[in-house]
Amino acid sequence: MKTYIPSPSVSVAEHVELYESSGGTEGNMRHGLPCIIVTSVGRRTGGIRKTPLMRVKDGNGYILVASQGGAPKNPFWYYNLINDENVLIRDGTSVHKMKARHIVDPDEKARLWNIAVEVFPPYEDYRIKTERTTIPVFLAEPTPDS
Repeated sequence: MKTYIPSPSVSVAEHVELYESSGGTEGNMRHGLPCIIVTSVGRRTGGIRKTPLMRVKDGNGYILVASQGGAPKNPFWYYNLINDENVLIRDGTSVHKMKARHIVDPDEKARLWNIAVEVFPPYEDYRIKTERTTIPVFLAEPTPDS
């Protein structure tokens, strides 16, 4: 059994704790908008990692934007998903087993990026301010057994 390793950020760890301990009925909003919890496996630790992200849907899938607020480096969860695409997505009271596919096709990425920016406009500000050449995008899609 893998061990849960809370975020080193106290505010993120507290947010995840509130969201999860309430069964998704509390803590499911950030910046006045719905958010989700993405559960992945740490590529270095092998532990369970939980990350709150803005809720951006594309059909039955979730668009996961590795913006980290426009920071110069990708967030740690990006590397976890590159290493292991299997994730759990908690959306309010529902939990879904999914596979997070890293989007590299420019047309698909542009389409998903536009949806993400429509839902959460600060993503565009993050793209402009970052030193990274691009902000990675994943599409988490249901697995056959979900």
